[in-house]
Amino acid sequence: MGSGASPITRLPIRLAPDPSRVIARKFLPGDDDRIRRLIERVLRLSDAQVEHMLAQLEQRFASRHRNATEMVANHYDAIEPYVPQPHKLDVRRQLLIGSYFTMEYAIESAALFNPSMVPARDQTGLPTGSTRFAMSLRATGEGHISSIVFRRGVVDADNNIEIEPASPYCRLLEVIDDAPQDKESFRQKLFDMGMYGPHTEFVVNALKAQFTIGELNRAIRDLRISPTDPAAVAEAAETMIWLARSNYQLLLPEDADLSEVVIFPHSETESHGIEDARFVNFTDDDGSPYYYGTYTAYNGYRIMPQLFEIDEALRVKVSTIHGRFAQNKGMALFPRKIGGKYTMISRLDNENLFLMQSDQLYSWNEAKRIQEPKYPWEFVQIGNCGSPLETEAGWLLLTHGVGPMRQYCIGATLLSRDNPAEVIGQTREPLLEPEEDERSGYVPNVVYSCGGMIHHETLIIPYAMSDMYTGFAKARLQDVLALCRD
Repeated sequence: MGSGASPITRLPIRLAPDPSRVIARKFLPGDDDRIRRLIERVLRLSDAQVEHMLAQLEQRFASRHRNATEMVANHYDAIEPYVPQPHKLDVRRQLLIGSYFTMEYAIESAALFNPSMVPARDQTGLPTGSTRFAMSLRATGEGHISSIVFRRGVVDADNNIEIEPASPYCRLLEVIDDAPQDKESFRQKLFDMGMYGPHTEFVVNALKAQFTIGELNRAIRDLRISPTDPAAVAEAAETMIWLARSNYQLLLPEDADLSEVVIFPHSETESHGIEDARFVNFTDDDGSPYYYGTYTAYNGYRIMPQLFEIDEALRVKVSTIHGRFAQNKGMALFPRKIGGKYTMISRLDNENLFLMQSDQLYSWNEAKRIQEPKYPWEFVQIGNCGSPLETEAGWLLLTHGVGPMRQYCIGATLLSRDNPAEVIGQTREPLLEPEEDERSGYVPNVVYSCGGMIHHETLIIPYAMSDMYTGFAKARLQDVLALCRD
């Protein structure tokens, strides 16, 4: 690497993965016959055995979950169709059966990394000059399954950072059953996927303007009644169900501490992980505020860009991003429209940076390449490190570059405020490169961020160390801007 002096100061804060933070997941040990055999074994237990086992379970697990009984009851409800004469069972035996179909999952046993931070909506009760922030992180556990978790903290008037202690509980957000979906958006997504044909058109035309997955399934059953091409009908049905399940809503409990919230993979699209959320405080043209977060869904074979939206009703809406240029990883939304259009930074070709614009938040068909690898520390590829930050000098975009030995470093690029397709300049050397104690981890020789923030003319960067830990760094904003203009 080069010898240029970096204005960055590392802070003595490190967030490490905590294997004691667990969620309760549904556990299915095998096929239908095995599920029935397991239930029959529990049914043969005496009432005294049931009570003894439940007492042991409550002693061991109630303190690890805020709502343990409710979660186990939900898992019983999911397998009740396999239970013979369920109406004859008392609640205690139902709970014991449910416990056999429940497992703990340590969400961050392997890693806690790739952070993104934004100012929090609630700024009450703070000293003058302080800002409360919300931070998302990628948590990785057994099987390298990634979920999104959160922390809160405060930056004080002197730019010191304090992270609030995490709650001892974790709460898995549940899907809102049959949340409505938009028919025309669904139609457009099928078209963009190249799957809009006679069979899908038949089903979509039968749907209401706002439809549920239950209504979609009924329309698909009507299609199956007299198919002229059974194979084509089956493919169309599978695609529509897959797409509908990839778009869903979650509900944030009003009483949940933010650090308790876990967004875990729910759809087939995300079955192997939700990766690298880039959160942004977005302000619409009418002044309305939104939390958006772009992320990568991974199913073990392919990736798909997706988008979170958190509204005032504490609902998390998860949607697929579609369009000709909705591809690859690392899509980051600007915090406001530019020229009347939604705008994103992305990396369509796994090598260069692109600017994308659209009239619609979920459909992206316009892109322009704006930056290529230029300096040795980024010769392999470049990408963004979160949403651009607006300054008087222009849009400050944190970037990552991949160099020799697949080492990841963090730099910065300055884009024009009025025309962000215009690159004003970039740092010749990295702002951050892995130091010796940051080089070892799940993926060695990596520093990486999914988004920083500006506070009192100071750039604050939360960053991952070798895909395992999270640290913080800061720099005078004007020093970073000066390096981008050299």
